Amino acid sequence: MATVHSFTQGKILSPLLRFSLPILMALLLQAMYGAADLLIVGQFNSSADVSAVATGSQIMQTLTTVITGLSMGTTILLAQKIGQGRQKEAGKVIGSGIFLFGMIALVLTLVVELAAGPLASLMQAPAEAFDKTVEYVRICSAGTVFIVAYNVLGSIFRGLGDSKTPLLAVLIACMLNIAGDLLFVGVFGMATGGAALATVLAQSVSVILCIWIIRRRGLPFPFALSDIRFHRELVGRTARLGAPIALQDFLVSISFLVILAIVNSLGVIVSAGVGVAEKLCAFIMLVPSAFSQALSAFVGQNVGAGQHARARRSLVCGMASSFVISLFLAYLSFFHGDMLARIFSNDDPVILAAAEYLKAYAIDTLLVSFLFCFIGYFNGYGSTRFVMLQGILGAFFVRIPVSFFMSQLKPVSLFLVGLATPCSTSVQILLCVGWFLLLLRREKQRGGDLAQ
Repeated sequence: MATVHSFTQGKILSPLLRFSLPILMALLLQAMYGAADLLIVGQFNSSADVSAVATGSQIMQTLTTVITGLSMGTTILLAQKIGQGRQKEAGKVIGSGIFLFGMIALVLTLVVELAAGPLASLMQAPAEAFDKTVEYVRICSAGTVFIVAYNVLGSIFRGLGDSKTPLLAVLIACMLNIAGDLLFVGVFGMATGGAALATVLAQSVSVILCIWIIRRRGLPFPFALSDIRFHRELVGRTARLGAPIALQDFLVSISFLVILAIVNSLGVIVSAGVGVAEKLCAFIMLVPSAFSQALSAFVGQNVGAGQHARARRSLVCGMASSFVISLFLAYLSFFHGDMLARIFSNDDPVILAAAEYLKAYAIDTLLVSFLFCFIGYFNGYGSTRFVMLQGILGAFFVRIPVSFFMSQLKPVSLFLVGLATPCSTSVQILLCVGWFLLLLRREKQRGGDLAQ
């Protein structure tokens, strides 16, 4: 029988770090799906193939981001039920989540499969990489059900305070993905299509493994197949918590896709360079992302138990820990971006373009240590609508306008284009500070009751 890991008593920093580390490792391995595709394709194929994988994987990452945001509704609600001691309701939360995301998986598979061509056009994929981009997206979209299933299962484990099981599943899947890339791309010469196929097969294995673990261990509360149905109240609450996060993540991802489209219009070398840089950034941002996800569950349990002061202390611990680690990552990005870019490409012009873009991201690496922890904290409280609003404001009122303006300056500097991201993050941090102070004042006025 599985156990619930409680975060409502005892020390804060060490349990938070122990919970965050497996999440970080799982995120690292998930990022390696697309990175392995790009790395191996870059070693065996042309810049057009690299551009196709970079653009196609960015499209699929946007889809994954939406699913991850929606599944956070399950994590938050489950964590709050556990913090409240209402474990009988926890099984129904899981059942309603499975039903909801099963329907979403079917719809997304159909939509993305049909929209692969238009999506590549919207991304302004270079002509020589267009057909390869469509091929990559269509093959990956066939595995949408596995993307959805893995994120739902991961949200359940995190709500239980278990971050190690998803790590085990994705570790095995990642190893299979790399092996599949080497086989399909390196041996069979399938290029872009082979990379996409390896990704889908690896994702399916991670889902099967998670289901097997759940069946073997069981859950720490009653759960039956009859719970997998439309629970109106629980589906509604899950959607109300998760939808703002998903919408915010989607629109923020759209803003990055817009930037990528702007960059794609500058040529295949610049497109490939920024694609390489974005893959590296996906790794760089994993540390604050891990703390953000960990804080959502940590804060959710403490809010459910009425431990608001403890929730605030966990925020401070998360920020301090994330910032210390990010200092090293920022140093690498700013001063050794060319070395990092060489991991994914042997083309010197592509490497130089990626290194220039990474200098701007080095600044953002430090800033998101604070922003992402704020987001995890607010998600745990259930203030997901604010999370959505601040993300939308930063993306569409700062990031896109600044990147477009910088792209119009001649000669074009990818460093200046990249500065749009830290500019947006700075504005979002100021908004988060204001919301935090408002919540604190409300808590004092209501005697700790911050029901939203």
